[in-house]
Amino acid sequence: MFCSLARRLQWGTVSTRATSSPIEPGPPHSLCERRPQVSVERLVDELEPPWRFEGVRFDTYIPDPNHPSQADAVTRLAAFAAGVGAERRDPGGIRGWFSRKPAAPTGPRGVYLDGGYGVGKTHLLASVWHAAPVPAHQKAFGTFVELTNLVGALGFRDTVRVLGGYRLLCIDEFELDDPGDTVLVSSLLSKLVEAGVSLAATSNTLPGKLGEGRFAAADFLREIQGLSAHFQPLRIDGEDYRHRGLPEAPPPYADEVVAKTARTTSGASLDHFPHLLGHLSQVHPSRYGALIEGVRLVCLTGVAPVPDQSTALRLVVLADRLYDAEIPVIASGVPFDRLFGEDMLRGGYRKKYYRAISRLTALARDAKPLGDTDGAS
Repeated sequence: MFCSLARRLQWGTVSTRATSSPIEPGPPHSLCERRPQVSVERLVDELEPPWRFEGVRFDTYIPDPNHPSQADAVTRLAAFAAGVGAERRDPGGIRGWFSRKPAAPTGPRGVYLDGGYGVGKTHLLASVWHAAPVPAHQKAFGTFVELTNLVGALGFRDTVRVLGGYRLLCIDEFELDDPGDTVLVSSLLSKLVEAGVSLAATSNTLPGKLGEGRFAAADFLREIQGLSAHFQPLRIDGEDYRHRGLPEAPPPYADEVVAKTARTTSGASLDHFPHLLGHLSQVHPSRYGALIEGVRLVCLTGVAPVPDQSTALRLVVLADRLYDAEIPVIASGVPFDRLFGEDMLRGGYRKKYYRAISRLTALARDAKPLGDTDGAS
């Protein structure tokens, strides 16, 4: 895994705010014209904490004194991270693809962070990744969706071969709303445990439990069944520091404002929203990061409610990639909080849809200084 900042800048996966190199003005890009091809090496290389968690560490997590479990979590996770790789001395990753011999695991090799929204689970998970005393190319960090996309792109056997050479795999937002994906990833993790890989995970809520505010460790352990013996649940109590309800989406702009902003902003893309949704169906979700590389502003015209669930789930992945890269979005049409119909927001995937709304809304707020130059509609 090549984890240098230079490599990330080359691929355009870092925040536009963190990139100072100028881009010459020119006509806007069109995401619909891009058909990225992504190598195995790049898919694996992108398995690292998102840019916003590049600088987090255990000592930057400030425990709430009213919730002692937070300080306890830092201590226990630091000890867990320090022990990563202690039993492995063979080369990992792609370099050890065919030559590596599995190491026999002893005892639980995983930790599960059980807590409500906004208590810093991802901060702590990324801190585990940073603190693990093994080379960066021997540890991976990704969301549950990224993991399933990797299996879809490489196939199950080759994913086991690649990740089986690692010493640590961190999985954020382990999703249990799709039984098929849950079985797939549980099977994958079983193979990785056999290969001696240490695991750390956070999870979302099960369908029907969105309002409970936290995921129950018992539910997680039950759903992964045979893997439960390999995870030590670690409860993290606390108040949701982000709890303000779903933010109101900024009002959309007129088509001409969006188009003008795209023409006058270096590194901008410009697409008609329905056309972009159609294009996403032709690009594997594992390539959505490559689809937006080099883009500094996404401009969309004609935003409308998403017509079906398959399209909606693809949009969720794109929203995640845009949010990870901190790329602002300016749009015309309906506000982002009207993207998904009531049936979708009541269904089993509603947490994903709310997350997409929240993230696209945040990116739309980031783009307001550009759009407000010409005024909102």
